Amino acid sequence: MERPLRVAVVGAGPAGIYAAEALAGQDDVPVTVDLLDRLPTPFGLVRHGIAPDHTKMRALADTLRHTLDHPGVRFVGDVEVGRDLSVADLRAHCDAVVFTHGASGARRLGIEGEDLPGSLAATDVVAWYTGHPDADRARVEAALARARDVVLVGVGNVALDVARVLARCPAELEQTDMPQHVLDVLAAAPVERITLLGRRGPAQATFTTQELRELGHLSAAVALTDPDGLDEESEVRAVARNLAALREFAEHVPEAGKASVRLRFFARPVRLCGDERVTGVVVERTAVDPADRLSGTRETEVLPADLVVAAIGYQGHDLPGLAVEGGTVPNEGGRVLRDGAVSPGEYVAGWIKRGPTGVVGTNKHDARETVAALLADSPTLPRVEGADLVDTLRARGRRPVLLENWRAIDDAEHALGATRGRARTTIHDRDALRAHAHGAQR
Repeated sequence: MERPLRVAVVGAGPAGIYAAEALAGQDDVPVTVDLLDRLPTPFGLVRHGIAPDHTKMRALADTLRHTLDHPGVRFVGDVEVGRDLSVADLRAHCDAVVFTHGASGARRLGIEGEDLPGSLAATDVVAWYTGHPDADRARVEAALARARDVVLVGVGNVALDVARVLARCPAELEQTDMPQHVLDVLAAAPVERITLLGRRGPAQATFTTQELRELGHLSAAVALTDPDGLDEESEVRAVARNLAALREFAEHVPEAGKASVRLRFFARPVRLCGDERVTGVVVERTAVDPADRLSGTRETEVLPADLVVAAIGYQGHDLPGLAVEGGTVPNEGGRVLRDGAVSPGEYVAGWIKRGPTGVVGTNKHDARETVAALLADSPTLPRVEGADLVDTLRARGRRPVLLENWRAIDDAEHALGATRGRARTTIHDRDALRAHAHGAQR
């Protein structure tokens, strides 16, 4: 009897877990799935992307964890492709590989002064406040320690997340799963003014109405905006709702003792000011012509800024042995293309397949499309003779984090939270995560 198809899924975020679910949940082709992640923890952007104060959205992890319990799925964490295994290793040990490692890189502004201290990408800030092991704590915390004036470039949901977290009353964050050092730094941060810049008008902003309205209900901050573009009407319901919310913000006035969060449209940064660190942003007023072409008006002003955060999108990056073009891996319906031709046994799903678009649930349909292609190809995929992946890793001196190890981390985070009257507290240190994980192997 032929053994089950061996599939490695690289990346245990939503796209990877949905791919594993689709593979393990069908009955046509017997499959075993190794679900790899470079972190000791699963869930990807659900754990390290969704803002900690969005507790209902973060609870999606409770749904995703059911796939990890499936007998045909094996979580293999703390394993990095390029460090512990090569793409060639995966191909030698597995009949098919699905790459779902996402798009964790940040798009750059590409303007003078972008590399000054005090200039960060939103990915830096989000990684820090969600307790990502790779977050640059020193850099983010040094910037926040003096951040009275904050300028956020971008008007998408990530920009609104960062603005909201910085503007929240510290007590409102106490019941999140943020690491304690994050709560302490945010409580001490001197933030008074947050300005969000959108190159185009309010009707073109990419935030969702729910995220926008949240800014209007902050106890420690007032949401403001300028009236430019708010007289526009839209037949698109989501845009009409956004414009209605912004019109409410335009009627707000600053309040003593509260921070301000101001959304400005038709404005783009052209240069960051400062010698040793950021002190301001040169902003150019923009215009959009009837053909929807954006142009600068050469009318500029300087906004004071102690911290500038670029929230203009994510982009994919190469894995050693798997090239990215334009932020995604070339593919046809999830089948990887190398030199323009389909590479048998290699697939992609999620952001690395289609780019950083959609919501978490978008990945389910995307992953199913890829898995359907893989299953359709399965009769022609040669079965490899390589050893078990976990055995290979252990032979190389690696200690992968398996499901029982992840459960030990999960228990430790709940226990840590309980000591502080919280449901859980994220453990951010990689060595501490490993210590809790492998304490389960006694």
